[in-house]
Amino acid sequence: MRHAISHRIKTRIHPAPALILFCTLIAPVFLRTSAADLPARARQWKDEVTSKIMPYWYDKTVDWQRGGYVLSDDALRKPQPASEKQIVTQSRMVWGFSHAHVKGWRDPKRDYLKAAQQGYTFLVDHFRDPVHGGYYWKTTLSGEPTNDRKYLYGESFVIYAFVEYYRASGDKAALEHALELFNVIQKNCHDTTNGGWGEHYERNWQLITQQDNRIEVELAGLKSANAHLHWMEALAELADVTNNNDVKTALEEALKINATWFYPPEPGKSAFHRHPDWELATGPRSDGLSYGHNVEFAWLMIRAEQVLKRTPSWNHFDAIINHALKYGYDHQRGGLYNRGFDDQPAADTDKVWWSQAELIAALVDGLAHKPNKEWSAALEKLIQFLDAHQIDKTDGIWLDTVAIDGTPKSSARAHNWKANYHDLRAIVKFVERFDSLPNPTK
Repeated sequence: MRHAISHRIKTRIHPAPALILFCTLIAPVFLRTSAADLPARARQWKDEVTSKIMPYWYDKTVDWQRGGYVLSDDALRKPQPASEKQIVTQSRMVWGFSHAHVKGWRDPKRDYLKAAQQGYTFLVDHFRDPVHGGYYWKTTLSGEPTNDRKYLYGESFVIYAFVEYYRASGDKAALEHALELFNVIQKNCHDTTNGGWGEHYERNWQLITQQDNRIEVELAGLKSANAHLHWMEALAELADVTNNNDVKTALEEALKINATWFYPPEPGKSAFHRHPDWELATGPRSDGLSYGHNVEFAWLMIRAEQVLKRTPSWNHFDAIINHALKYGYDHQRGGLYNRGFDDQPAADTDKVWWSQAELIAALVDGLAHKPNKEWSAALEKLIQFLDAHQIDKTDGIWLDTVAIDGTPKSSARAHNWKANYHDLRAIVKFVERFDSLPNPTK
């Protein structure tokens, strides 16, 4: 999602409708198998992906008339009609439909591969810059560019989506476009002096160093944990399918930078932003750390190391997970908090959907590596909390943000920053881990 924490939706819901929604959400918990029975919950989630979750995204978002996807839905309020298409949204939706197809989810009434294909085509036809290379940040609903800048964060998701679409379709052109974009980014964004990558550029790849209101993700002139994390994420998948030496070299650099400067083995020293020379940046949007980002890096680090055929850094992984559970986890109710500082209790106790998803993904990988009673208990309680407070029973879609006690703060289900990505990925990982096991965490 848009991981710039200060940017997430702040919409408040009036108490009366919030209470109605709260009761509606909590009702199905009593009908479900206890989340303590993880294999049973995995089987249930597997069924929900088929019967609810993927049908929701297909029926609600695919723009068959113009191409691409339109995301604007809320569980409680009438949402503002969408007026634009954004690179992150479009890419994540291509990834989501492709991933569902790769993992074998089928529907006789819905062609998920076709839904991915038309989104891929829309990106290539309308977002791709035929002159300077790269992909625009935003277009109109019909595909006319409205913000032709290039941001590393958005470009990364194009590669991530195209690789998954290639896996789903076998379309070599998608892989060629992904490699083409990689080369464009290496040419224009790679910081050959300090290492790492620049993040904000005009259409012609002139570096933007001054913040303005057209920049919707991270801060101009700085290097961010957010963009470098997702660049690493994309490089890992591109390296996996191509075995390209240049891509693997870039992945090695991205992994080292993330593990050194943004998500170190001492998680209390994690950073949101650094200056180009890696000096720590300070300020309201730079101070502190994101528990969701930290745990997301933990499992993506292991994934990158597996692609590079390195020994996984499980000690680093353990340190991040244990720090998040110690300072950023609600042991009373379940759920991962939003933001904190150093080795202190969380400062922002809201529970944002994508952070919950990334903790599930990380704990699934951690428990596959070794048994851990604390991790198992945290996973169980987290899923119980989601089932009670943050998952809409009608279609299995997760609400954007709830308070510490589960009271909805944003009931949005789909928007430009909330697509079929974090939660689907976490659910798939959870199902693949627990569906065929009797009770592996006990």
